[in-house]
Amino acid sequence: MHLPDDPLAAAGRALRDQRAGLLAQAAALRADLAGIAAATAGADGDDEHDPEGATIAFERAQTASLLERTEARLAALDGALARLAAGRYGDCARCGRPVGAERLAARPDATTCVGCAR
Repeated sequence: MHLPDDPLAAAGRALRDQRAGLLAQAAALRADLAGIAAATAGADGDDEHDPEGATIAFERAQTASLLERTEARLAALDGALARLAAGRYGDCARCGRPVGAERLAARPDATTCVGCAR
């Protein structure tokens, strides 16, 4: 039985909340990328000579990079949720010792303790 103040239950809620926020962020970034693609659909693709081409290329690259980072963060949170479900959340993947409450508070998806992370 999990009590309302159970640290693992609280961690699970926090992980799921972060995941929901990142899913929304990823959806918004995908929509931004689609908008950039739609805006350039009629362009000739010559970024070098188009006065707005460099700006559009930068926006596309920046948005794609943000989406990649968001998807990587989602994968890390999914891994943390899987470890939580398997009863291994908070155990260092390298040495097996506890990751530590402070480290998990700072990085809820941490897979290693501070010693092994060095």
